This record gives sequence, structure tokens and C-alpha cells, in this order.
Amino acid sequence: MGTTTGDIKFGRAFGEKHFMFKPGYITGSYGAYPRQVRDALRSVQDEIQAAPDGFVRFVYPERLKVVRHLLADFLRADVDEVVIVPNATIGLNAVLRNLVFKPGDRVAYVKGIYGAIEKTVDYLAETTPVASVCIEFDLIADDDEKLLRCFRSTLDRYKNQVKVAIFDTVMSMPGLRMPFERLAQTCKDYGVLSVIDAAHGIGLIDLDLRSLEADFLVTNCHKWLFVPHTCAVLYVARRNQHLMRSSIPTSHGFQPLPDIVREKQYISAYEASESTNPFVYQFEYTGTIDNGPPLCVPSALEFRKTVCGGERHVRDYCQLLARDGEALAVKLFGTEALRISESKRVAFANVRLPLQFSSKVDDGTLSCIPIADAGLVLNLLLRRLRDDYDTFVNIAFVSGSLWARFSAMIYLELEDFEYGATALKALCTRVSEGDYRVSHDEAA
Repeated sequence: MGTTTGDIKFGRAFGEKHFMFKPGYITGSYGAYPRQVRDALRSVQDEIQAAPDGFVRFVYPERLKVVRHLLADFLRADVDEVVIVPNATIGLNAVLRNLVFKPGDRVAYVKGIYGAIEKTVDYLAETTPVASVCIEFDLIADDDEKLLRCFRSTLDRYKNQVKVAIFDTVMSMPGLRMPFERLAQTCKDYGVLSVIDAAHGIGLIDLDLRSLEADFLVTNCHKWLFVPHTCAVLYVARRNQHLMRSSIPTSHGFQPLPDIVREKQYISAYEASESTNPFVYQFEYTGTIDNGPPLCVPSALEFRKTVCGGERHVRDYCQLLARDGEALAVKLFGTEALRISESKRVAFANVRLPLQFSSKVDDGTLSCIPIADAGLVLNLLLRRLRDDYDTFVNIAFVSGSLWARFSAMIYLELEDFEYGATALKALCTRVSEGDYRVSHDEAA
């Protein structure tokens, strides 16, 4: 696909050298980590198993401080505003479930946020006095300015009721950069807490948390930073840390209210932690987990710097590959790409699949697929991509059509996009012929 700098050339050969995909497998959905990071993970796991108790109790907290400092520098944040959680969903749940809601409060969220987070909002509406409000946004038809108008309009409509607003840095499906900086500023203007889902964030786009001045943000290191599962960063601005009464799950670092403490006496070795503040202490040890992935952050950052030539080279290559791969897929499908400006482009290619859906059955023909069957179609496409073509592309039903999101990365090249798009085109032909119905009947 091209050389980024000096002798560093990304693409399939680079992937075969540094990553661990089995021969013939082409990934086009989520990230992976290289052999160098795998070796670091195994080294940590071996060290843990050599003396598990001492490592978990004494060594891990010290190593974790180093990791937090590295990630804080990478994200341009203060180190005591950054802790490690297993993934973005857990981090966002920690934030949302700690907030105390009263009757009349509302949680606003932009339509299209990650499904598990939308359901977390639904759960809060079931179990607390809060109500939810969805900010309508059509990813296919609307632009940033319309989103911002709808965002402000919602905050005006529910003046002094919206306590928190949830939005993405990069929407997952389709994959595009959101105007999260302007949304965060709008939250500040209205006195609303901003909760930013940056699951697709670190390693994919620049994040400057000091300049952003968000209230809460979480970002996955295992998607695009080349860190093993499970490792994510939870950022909580100092001004809001008093709101985080407990980690999830509640840990040894939890400090009960004084009237409870008076009736009990806590004696625990974990109380001796030298963590700089109660918020950091709570998230330092939340139970027995695999301590290896977070401690691989130094190796991942070193790989990106020395082997890949730095952040700019990684992102430039991936964005160029996504743009070229998108054009190739559009030509193969005979459809269209998501209409976005270059400023909103990240390392994703978004292309509409050549399938027509309708709310009506089209005179018994198969030229239009009933919308009610969209789930069956989606299931067939994803399963057959894996089983028949040994690849995977993320697909979602958005605004009346199925859209594919191809993810570009340094271990891929244009021929891989051609392979994935050709596979999808063949599968779409099968769908148009009604094969998804046959497959569903056989499975039933």
C-alpha cells in the first residue's frame, strides 16, 4: 500500500511479521496486538504466577502507577484523573451508576450511541427517578451543525432537567468522528455533565483531555492502541471525583459515610495504599483479575513509536487506506459511501450494501427485502463472512439500509479491502435470492 517513513512499510507483510493472525485470515473489524506485546503479556503472567500473592498486593499497584503516568501523558491529562478499568462499558457504568438522580432529572444521549450504553440508560430509568431523552440524529443524512442544533434544542426544551449528556468521540456504526469537542463545550455552557464514550478513541484520534475539559470520558486501549483485552482508561475530572462514591465492583478503597464507619472497625492491609487520592485508590484494586493487559501498555506504546514510526505515521496510513478502500468497495457494490467531510474521517470506510429494504412486501418478489427480515439478513452476512471467507466486517442496519464498516489498520492493504468487499457482494447476491430465509429455516 505504501511506505510511511524510511524503511517502515505497512501492509500484509508487516502484519505477517509482527502480528499473529492465522494464515489466510483477514480482519476488518476490530484491532489486535503484535507479538512484541504478546511477549510482554506472557512475561507479566509468568512473573505473577511465580509469586501471585505478593505481585497482586505489592508489585501490581506500583506498576500500575507507571502505566497511569504513561497514559495520562498520552492523553494530555493529569495522572490523578486517570484510572484503569476493564473496558469502556464498565467505565461508563461506573460513572452513570454513581450519579444520584432525583425526580425530574433526565439523561440525554445522542441517537446511535453504543447499544449497551443505551440499555444502561434504560436500566437507570427503570431503577432510579431519572428519565431519558434521545437526541435524534441521522448519521446518514445529518451533519454536525444539525446535530449541534438538536443538542442545544434538547437542552433548551428540558432546561435545568438534563443532568448528564452522553455522546461519542467516534461513532461505532457507521464509523465517523463526532463533534465531541463542541458537544462538550455546549454541556459546559448549559451546566450539564458530559459523559464521553471514546471506546474508539485512544490510538485512533488525538485526544487532549486538558483542552477538552470533559467531565467524564472512557476509552478502550484494546481496540486501536495494540493492548490486550481487557484494558481501558477512565478519566474523571478532579471537580467530579466526589461524585464517584464507588468503583464497580465496590472495592477495598470504598470509604463509607462517617455514621457507618462509627459502628465498624476496618482493619485491612489494603488501607495502607499510598495512592494520591480516594478516587484513584478505589479503582486500584477491585478484585482478582488478569493483571497482565494493563501492564502491557508500555510495550504497546514502544511498538508504536519504534516499529511503527509514531502516531502520525500510523494514522496517516490508516486514513489513506480507509479512503482508498472505501472508493474500491463503492465501485464493487455500485452503491455509495457515507457522505462526510475529510475532517470527520478516521480509519473507517463506510459503504452501503447493495440491498433494498421496504416496509412492504413487494408483490411476492425478492427485489425488496422486508425490514422485518433485516436481522435475519445481518445474521447470515456476519456468519458467512466468518465461516465461508475467514474474515469479518462490521455491519449494521442504519436509516433503512445495511452499512458495512471496514476498519483500516497497519497490517492491512488495499487488496484486503477488495477481498472483503468481493465476499460481501457475493453474499448480498445470495440474500437477494432469498438464501437468508432458507438458512434461517434450516437453523430453526
